[in-house]
Amino acid sequence: MKLQALALAFLAAAAIGGIAWVFIYPLLSGEKKAEGRRASVAKPEPSAKRQTERNQRSRREQVEGTLKDLEARRAKERKVPLNIRLTQAGLDWSPRKFFVISGILAAVCFVGGTVGGGGLLGSAGLAFAAGFGLPRWALSFLKKRREKAFLKALPDAVDVIVRGIKAGLPLFESLKVVAADSPEPLRSEFLAIIETQAIGMPLGEACARLFDRMPVPEANFFGIVISIQQKSGGNLSEALGNLSKVLRDRKKMAEKIQAMSMEAKASAGIIGSLPPIVMLLVYLSTPDYISLLWTSPTGQLMLVGCVVWMSVGIMVMKKMINFDF
Repeated sequence: MKLQALALAFLAAAAIGGIAWVFIYPLLSGEKKAEGRRASVAKPEPSAKRQTERNQRSRREQVEGTLKDLEARRAKERKVPLNIRLTQAGLDWSPRKFFVISGILAAVCFVGGTVGGGGLLGSAGLAFAAGFGLPRWALSFLKKRREKAFLKALPDAVDVIVRGIKAGLPLFESLKVVAADSPEPLRSEFLAIIETQAIGMPLGEACARLFDRMPVPEANFFGIVISIQQKSGGNLSEALGNLSKVLRDRKKMAEKIQAMSMEAKASAGIIGSLPPIVMLLVYLSTPDYISLLWTSPTGQLMLVGCVVWMSVGIMVMKKMINFDF
C-alpha cells in the first residue's frame, strides 16, 4: 500500500510539475513576452499594393462626399435666369424669342379653344398651360436630356485626359483631343473651354465655367480639380482617375435605382393615364354625355379642378419614386 501511495504521489507531482512548466514557467521567466516581441518585430508589413488600394479607396470616398456636398449646394441655389436656362438646354435663343414663341402658342390655343366651344374659362386654362407650362417643360426636358448625354460621355473623356497626361501631353492638348473626338454635347462644351482659354482666360477658370453651362456636380468637380491643379500643382492624373471611377460608380448606382423603381414608375404611369383614357373612351362612345364638362360653366370648373388634383397627385408620386443618392 505504501508503495502504491508513493507511486501515485510521484505521478501527481510529476503531472503538476509538467502543467506548471508548460503554462506558468513561460509567464514567470519572460519567454511569453520575448515571443510576443519577436512576433511583433517579424510581423510582415502590408504590401504596397494593398496600401495603394486603401489610399485610392479613401480618395474615392472623399470625391463622393464632395460630389454630394456640391449636389446639396446646387439644390439650395437661387432661381436660374432664363438666358442661362436656354444655354443649359442647348438652345441659342434669346429670352425675347422664347417669350414670343410662348405667346404665340398661348394665343393659338386660346383661339382654338374658343372656336371649338370650350368656353372662356377652359380656353384660358388651355392657353395658360400652352404658353406658360409647355415651353418651360420643354426647356427642362431638353436640359435633362443634354445633362444625361454629357454624364454618359464624361467618364470616357476623363480617361482620355488621364491617358494623355500620363503619355506626356499637356493638359490643353488633351482637352483638344477630347473636343475633337467626343460626341455632343461634350464636344461643344470642351470646344467652349478651348476657345475661352485661347482668348486669354486661364485654363482653370475656363474649366470652372463649365458648371454654368452644364449644372451637374460632376462638371463642377472637374472644374475645381483643374483649377486647383493650375494654382497649386499636384498629381492631376491620379485625381482625374479617381473622378472617373466615382463617375462610373454613380452611373451604376443610378441604373440600379432605376431598375428597382421601375415597378413604382409603371404603377404611377397607369394611375395617371387612366382618367384621360376613360374620358376619351366615353367621348368616343357617348360624346353628348361627357361634353357637359366643357360646355357648361359647372363642368368647366369641375374639369379644371380635376386637372389640378391630377397634377398634384402625379407630382406627389414623382417625388415618392425620385430617389437621390
